[in-house]
Amino acid sequence: MGPLGWLLHAQVDIAGSPVLVREIVGNGFGLASAVFGLRRLVWAWPVGMIGNALLFTVFLGGVFATPQAHDLYGQAGRQVFFFSLSVYGWWRWSRNRRHGVGDGAAVAPRWATGRERLGLLLAAGIGTAAAYPLLAALGSWGPLPDAWILTGSLLATYGMARGWVDFWLIWIAVDAVGVPLLLRGGFYPSAAMYLVYGAFCAWGLVAWWRTSRAARPAPAPIPSTYSEAVA
Repeated sequence: MGPLGWLLHAQVDIAGSPVLVREIVGNGFGLASAVFGLRRLVWAWPVGMIGNALLFTVFLGGVFATPQAHDLYGQAGRQVFFFSLSVYGWWRWSRNRRHGVGDGAAVAPRWATGRERLGLLLAAGIGTAAAYPLLAALGSWGPLPDAWILTGSLLATYGMARGWVDFWLIWIAVDAVGVPLLLRGGFYPSAAMYLVYGAFCAWGLVAWWRTSRAARPAPAPIPSTYSEAVA
């Protein structure tokens, strides 16, 4: 068995349950991508794409004969969308990096505007409502939480590409739903990684928030006299 065959078929035993090595490796790439994203490095996108490709095969248990044998179409589908959005994020951050954002990073964090947040909320509601019946018809295991995980993950990835601090909050909401779903499905490495992601997202939120405050221009001083105001 060559390296590729080993990656596709190798399993380890965790708490008496077989787990694919590629699920562990795929989540490792996902965590590395999150670390690069926290540091606002362009490498976050190509590294994440490798993890997406591996995890796509993990969540289609019925197709790729994984030990869990559950099909989480939302989880699998979001890997495809992740890959596509990562192309956009890679392009956007690379362009930013070439033009510079002031501190050598690939993006300058900022909070989304009120209008942008409204768009996120509408997209979250519409996306979840649209994905639920589709995933249920496909036979996804846990279609409602799977629908939110799919929708929220796409919105978070888009927010990251745009440099919105809010994307960390969306990820936390995704993790809160994803952990119990993955535990019930037997995807233990992914569930554990979601717990790590949750703590990591809290750290990322604070880091990006501080950076956005430091980059905010200082307000102009208020003139103390009329003469200073018209000078």
